[in-house]
Amino acid sequence: MPSEQSAPLVAAFAGLGGQRVWSLMISLFGDLAQGNGDAIDGPVLSSIMAALDVRPEASRVALHRLRNDGWLQSHKVGRISQHSLTAQGRAESAAASPRIYAAPPDLSEPWQMVMTEENGRETDTALRASGFIPALPRAYVGRADSTAPKGCLALRGETPPDWLRRAVEPADLASEYDALLVALSTAENELTRVHHMDALGVAVLRCLIVHNWRRLVLKHPALPGGVIRPDWSGYQCHLLVDQLLHRYPQPALQDLAATSATG
Repeated sequence: MPSEQSAPLVAAFAGLGGQRVWSLMISLFGDLAQGNGDAIDGPVLSSIMAALDVRPEASRVALHRLRNDGWLQSHKVGRISQHSLTAQGRAESAAASPRIYAAPPDLSEPWQMVMTEENGRETDTALRASGFIPALPRAYVGRADSTAPKGCLALRGETPPDWLRRAVEPADLASEYDALLVALSTAENELTRVHHMDALGVAVLRCLIVHNWRRLVLKHPALPGGVIRPDWSGYQCHLLVDQLLHRYPQPALQDLAATSATG
């Protein structure tokens, strides 16, 4: 069961989708134990998952799946099982981390628009691979320092109109970003009532934030700062994620072990 400290935080995120236990566990290990040699003791993992309101049997099923999928490995140290990311798990976590933990973009960041001669799949693939985002038929936007494929017309971006800003936003994720913003704001309000967060509480908070942010931000390319609406819920989520993760830095694994032992 969630503790008195973590229960309001778990409740704040409870209405969001995508709360599969194995995916939640990937977020947890990617945030707390991504380094080579990092491992989470079985009792610590059980304490965190219980605080996240995950049943023990669901945690065991998730662990089994992640071991079979090559994400996690487990071994015994005395009578205690230790769980860690495999080389594959560390590599995939490391590949996603720059996007997950990136600082919010500078809204004055230079950008460019690129025009293409035709709507060919090959050109579209090349532009997307270079970080460009489709805005209109045969028109893409990207960072000013991105290199457009040969044969495209690149135009320096000025202050974009609101319709262009909205055109590059991931419209299919709009309602999910709106819901995440509500959850993050609710959690932030709950945290004003907490005078001290122990290591377990911080681990739970960070897992909830990273997991729910990760499952949205990795579904679309990064928008150039210069075309982002300041009131876009995705940008407002990014601000809150960045603030909260910096306010509550990763707890040391040994501190988590100590908290679990005394909890």
